[in-house]
Amino acid sequence: MNVDDIVAAKIAAARARAEAAKVRRAALNAARQRGLAHRHAQRLRNQASARTTDGAVTEAVTDDTTKENQ
Repeated sequence: MNVDDIVAAKIAAARARAEAAKVRRAALNAARQRGLAHRHAQRLRNQASARTTDGAVTEAVTDDTTKENQ
């Protein structure tokens, strides 16, 4: 095994690591986009449920147990 073979092996390993990092970043970005879409959809649902049919804003429905404890 000569020096050129060692250098070629190190370059191939570096390329493989870079490609793996690129795939990992793409997967994380896709998961982030799905999470953001879910969050935005939930926010729109919450806003829609907070409005009545005449457009007036009502209080948001919460599960407030502090009133029960008083």
